[in-house]
Amino acid sequence: MQVKYCNADCQKNHWATHKKDCKLRAAELHDEALFKDPPAKEDCPICFLSMPINLVSCVSLPPATITSVPIFDYAMTNEGEGLQRLGIKHYYSCCGKSICKGCLHSSIVTGNVKNCPYCKTDRDGKTGEEKIEELMKRVEANDADAMYQMGSHYSGGAHGLQQDQERAMELWKQASQLGSMDAHYFLGNMFSAEGGNLKKAKFHFETAAMAGHEVARYMLGFMDAEEGKDARAVKHWIIAASAGNQHAMHQLREFFKEGIVNRNTIDSTLTAYNNSCAEMRSEARDICIRLETRRLEMGAI
Repeated sequence: MQVKYCNADCQKNHWATHKKDCKLRAAELHDEALFKDPPAKEDCPICFLSMPINLVSCVSLPPATITSVPIFDYAMTNEGEGLQRLGIKHYYSCCGKSICKGCLHSSIVTGNVKNCPYCKTDRDGKTGEEKIEELMKRVEANDADAMYQMGSHYSGGAHGLQQDQERAMELWKQASQLGSMDAHYFLGNMFSAEGGNLKKAKFHFETAAMAGHEVARYMLGFMDAEEGKDARAVKHWIIAASAGNQHAMHQLREFFKEGIVNRNTIDSTLTAYNNSCAEMRSEARDICIRLETRRLEMGAI
């Protein structure tokens, strides 16, 4: 952006003399945007507490130490379909709101079993077709979250829809273009699966991470570590762990043991990690986690 050209031919002819410098500067600008502090997390519209990606980040546990990070250790006891894979929010197409599961649990406890916790619309009395019709109205209104949910329904054949992976992918791409970090993260997973298109996967993970998706940020660190770019991996994991991601905190602990991460870095990140988790906790979320734990244990028997 420091030179002006009289025409396109002149610009093309000059490109060879500064191509290397411009590509280097473009990479620097990209990293400045990629590694800057992410935006604040989405708040639950009822309790106004920040919502992490995974439910386990909210669990009530003793303070962490260098040798033991309880939240991660707790998550590791729930492998497979454990708590570390359970999302914390539930989307309601009636009002277009995403409600944390703590508030959903509180709503049920108070007797509001059939209605939306936010707008009180009757949910139990609607058929699967009616719910899809309601969600489709949100899709037509360019609601990115609704598009992401509709894509998931097509992918799994839910609510009476015929399973259609092409339609699901189309909706996820539309949702990502409208700014859905969840859709970007999901597309990143799809493109990275089974040695797929890693360039596209990284693009979607980076877009999600810059929007505040801490799991996408963890995945970027993992990809950089796989390529031997330890310094970049550490930068990603520090940001993700500071946002409450237990897997990133674990990887930093491993790098600390190997001497790649120093004591000051691990101490300061652990403090940020614990503070972030504490800010996302509530009694209702803790109860919800205990119920989910019990359900998982019953399913394993």
